Amino acid sequence: MFTDVIFFNGEVITVDRLDSVADSVCVKGNKIIAVGNFHSLQHLIGPNTERIDLEGRSLLPGFNDAHLHLVLYGVNQLAISCKDPKIDSVEALLNALKEKAKTTPPGRWIRAWGFNETKVKEQRYPTLEELDIVSKVHPIIISRTCGHICVLNSAALKLANIDQHTPDPQGGVIEKDSKGNLTGRLIEAACMEMNNIATYSQDELLKAIEIANRDFIEAGITSIGEAGTFNADSFRALQFASQKGILQLRVYALLGSLNDSRDFTEKILASGVLTGTGDEKFKLGPVKLFTDGSSTGPTIATREGYTSDPENNGILYYSEEEIYNVLGLAHKLGYQITVHAQGDKAIEMYLNVVERALNEAPRKDHRHRIEHAGISTPDLQQRIKELGMIPIPNPPFHYEFGESYINNYGERVNYMYPARDFIDKGIIAAAGSDSPITDYNPLLGIHTAINRKTSNGVPVGENQAIEILEAIRMYTYNGAYASFEENIKGSIEPGKLADLVILSDSILHVE
Repeated sequence: MFTDVIFFNGEVITVDRLDSVADSVCVKGNKIIAVGNFHSLQHLIGPNTERIDLEGRSLLPGFNDAHLHLVLYGVNQLAISCKDPKIDSVEALLNALKEKAKTTPPGRWIRAWGFNETKVKEQRYPTLEELDIVSKVHPIIISRTCGHICVLNSAALKLANIDQHTPDPQGGVIEKDSKGNLTGRLIEAACMEMNNIATYSQDELLKAIEIANRDFIEAGITSIGEAGTFNADSFRALQFASQKGILQLRVYALLGSLNDSRDFTEKILASGVLTGTGDEKFKLGPVKLFTDGSSTGPTIATREGYTSDPENNGILYYSEEEIYNVLGLAHKLGYQITVHAQGDKAIEMYLNVVERALNEAPRKDHRHRIEHAGISTPDLQQRIKELGMIPIPNPPFHYEFGESYINNYGERVNYMYPARDFIDKGIIAAAGSDSPITDYNPLLGIHTAINRKTSNGVPVGENQAIEILEAIRMYTYNGAYASFEENIKGSIEPGKLADLVILSDSILHVE
């Protein structure tokens, strides 16, 4: 049996059990059939074998981003990006919105994303009054970089039936000034509920998925954990795109939504579909709830007040009992379960739920996850290990948001997304970018995991820095393990899918 393709003369980082580095790989169809030394594989080279000389470059398993929002990333590319270097002030953003209004039919949404009040000259959010000057005939929504806070104009607030008398939803805030007037700012659940109002057409969703697919593949990502779409319509669009080949990435779909995650999850449980349903292209993952807020907001739920605001302990979406009522049942029914949990208080609540569920219905190899696992202090790490759970930290967060973490959480940054501690304790942690919250490029995530510095070179919890092969494993094999797929992908070994990425140099021999 001759190989279809042989990659040779390279640095083949296998991510096998021994972290072996070979120089050649043989592929037949879409499967790896042999790995090793070029001379030992000569018998597999036939007259029609394609030979690809790596010229010393690294060949890795395709990157597996275990937690990102593909649909959200895609639709953001149809909107104004506040991460554009030209949008360096509120004034510049307002001017961009005015230009967009000139070409947008009245009544259609004008959207901007990625706003960060700490990155603009004025160090503040745009106001309701400023957005109303831009337009009163277009609904306008500006999403903060974290995705948990947004600012609206009056037209958008009217569509959402929000006025100064509207009560705050559970787990959210409709912000008002000292006189009780709306500021236009919606926080956490109040912002998430806007996803039901500021909806997208099917054509927009499919275009967004196509854009995201292209960008992620160009970055070497071959598998993702889709961490939550907007609603049932966008979740259907994602499945449709996979079936029709518009979406080529392999998807492990977390069963949750960015608005009213409890309602979405309860409907999934009632439907009877189960974690693991699907195939190697598209598979259903864990049911998911939100428990707290954004690490950069800051709105995460902490056991002690913020360093920047000692009276503030953040926002909880649900009580521990409410979480248990949904996820305890899901565990008993055989699902993998997970939550968005950033603060140590939120993490502790969720661990209590998992421990209770396992005591009542023991199950081996459940692989229950924790998305983000932001402030994971040593006591929480120990419980994560004892409960056999998989945290999904976000290495690139430190690069973009590290200074705000130091300001808001002080010494707690030494246990934020603690990759070193997870590895040393034998906890399998898979990396996720949480794109579009921050950059999806896996190489940036690997860089930050190794160096633990911000884009300005400021150290953020350097005690949690890890080594290059450890970081690669977090972005490959561990992502496959977190989705029960380590037997078919995540490493370069015979019999596994030939999801491969070639870098431009040797990753083991560059700064």
